Amino acid sequence: MAAPAGLELTFLGHQTWHITDGLSTVLLDPILAEAFGAGNLQFPIWPPRSVDVAAMPLPDAVILSHEHLDHFHLPSLNLLPKTVPVYTGITTPAAVTDAIEVLGFTVHRLNHTTPLTVGDIEITLYPAGARTLFWEQRVAQPLVRLAGSTGNDVFIGVDADVSDLYIEQLADGTLAPPRLAIVSNNAQTVPYGALGADNNLLPGMDGPRNRKTGISILNGLLIDYCKPLDGVADVALCGNGFTAPRSPHGPFLYADHAALADAANALQHLFRVHGPRPGDRLTVSRGAGPITTSRAAWVQLDQAAEARAAEEQRSFLADPKEVEPTPITAPLPEEEWETAQTLLAEELPRMARELIATRMGALASGIHDYLHGPVGSRRAVLRLLDPPGVEGSIESYAWNITGPAWELVSSTSREEAMAAYPFGIEIFYQDLIAVFQGRAQIWDVVGGSYQGWHIGEPLDSPVYALFAVYGEHQRPDLAARCYEHSLTALGYIQGATA
Repeated sequence: MAAPAGLELTFLGHQTWHITDGLSTVLLDPILAEAFGAGNLQFPIWPPRSVDVAAMPLPDAVILSHEHLDHFHLPSLNLLPKTVPVYTGITTPAAVTDAIEVLGFTVHRLNHTTPLTVGDIEITLYPAGARTLFWEQRVAQPLVRLAGSTGNDVFIGVDADVSDLYIEQLADGTLAPPRLAIVSNNAQTVPYGALGADNNLLPGMDGPRNRKTGISILNGLLIDYCKPLDGVADVALCGNGFTAPRSPHGPFLYADHAALADAANALQHLFRVHGPRPGDRLTVSRGAGPITTSRAAWVQLDQAAEARAAEEQRSFLADPKEVEPTPITAPLPEEEWETAQTLLAEELPRMARELIATRMGALASGIHDYLHGPVGSRRAVLRLLDPPGVEGSIESYAWNITGPAWELVSSTSREEAMAAYPFGIEIFYQDLIAVFQGRAQIWDVVGGSYQGWHIGEPLDSPVYALFAVYGEHQRPDLAARCYEHSLTALGYIQGATA
């Protein structure tokens, strides 16, 4: 049998890649549906597209880089034959692999010392770089190559800093620089006035100049990120490939990777940049020829829907308006109010303790003055919007770091709260309860209805503190409940834990 001519990488949207040498096929982080989500909230893929799974060359293996909901989607996995083995890294939470096994798949864990061979395709999963932000530290970064070849490797960075182990092997000559590096644009930049996870409600702390720009994104992705990959000839952009639910401004800014690639190729000479759209195929030949592009017939773009969303963005940018948050989950039925209040009372003490170990907790514990002078022991406020029974009201808790504990306090206006507390969290009551019940994930809430304020740097904000406290790595019990709801909807289990 003739040796494969090269690797074909078909981009399916966001960060899903279909990789084949013409004989064997690997699927990375499959999002095959038109939207993803772990609960009832759905994040449509951008640009909108459909994947004809029946016509798609089926994979011989699935690689799961990590567990975040834009990479791990049970309904998409359920579209594949259960005989396809699933491979993931050593540190993927057990709740994830357990849920995949309920679907009927067999899951294998790989470490960086054991390359996976699928036909003539060799995949090594490298551990994320040590500087990777904590919520992405379990990412496994695939290095894909044709077995027995060198010089045409494809490094897929996913959502982490480049692996230190991979950098070491490049530096000592164990590996040649990758022929193609795939980097993830996770900017998720919203127009001014729209809801964004990094928005800071403190006066003067948010504005157009505080938002990421396309130039800064390109510099981070192509110059800073690719610096240790010296010698790479081609770079492909992916990520940023979904729209926020109920977004009045359409897609995120700087999510058009074709336009970003054109700008990057005009502005630098270090490598060629590709900005594939869903269905675009990049072919990395075994020899020294250039990377070529083509289209996969089994991926169809919805150009009409794309045009409508792009027009929404243009209209919003032409006349920006302040976007008011709305809950991402359904109202709590009256018969569940008492249960919800009990659950809140049980969870708040744990949250109060675990916040101490976050960057927000470290800064909050170390400050002594705020606005009007010395601060007391209450350093943050949790404002729960629309609690049961009184629509439009606010239930407020102050975070006392000496307990640590959340203490019920009288609610004030937001302006008064910002003047009194250096950190603030605003979440709809029903959304926080949904997180506690496993009907939503913290990523859903922060991306859909959260607002807050903070002093210090962005990583000192309550957003990243909540990621630390309620991410799958810290609360696998909540993640497991969320997966149970998905498995119940798919018909694999009867009833889900409340």
